[in-house]
Amino acid sequence: MLNDVQVYTLEQIPGYKIVKVLGLVRGNSVRSRHVGKDILASLRNLVGGEVHEYTKLMAESREQAIDRMAEEAKMLGANAVLGARFSTSMVASAAAELLAFGTAVVLEKGED
Repeated sequence: MLNDVQVYTLEQIPGYKIVKVLGLVRGNSVRSRHVGKDILASLRNLVGGEVHEYTKLMAESREQAIDRMAEEAKMLGANAVLGARFSTSMVASAAAELLAFGTAVVLEKGED
């Protein structure tokens, strides 16, 4: 746990105590759709089912946003981010932002 910044949706981690709260950290990723993949997705939308092109795009965006949030936390001296959440928004007709945010903290082993 102390080597890398760990990201949790929990507010407290059993067996660890928060020794320092460093504040809000965030990371974002803005992605636009690829025209060719958009056509394939539109065709898939006609017949139903999962739109794999968009699923992959959002998964990549989530990972990038988490990595950027963890990097910001590391720069503050944190070893964990608690209360991690995601938000999405449209920034253009064919582009979306995925924002990851949480609270950077320093955790130590001990009673919670």
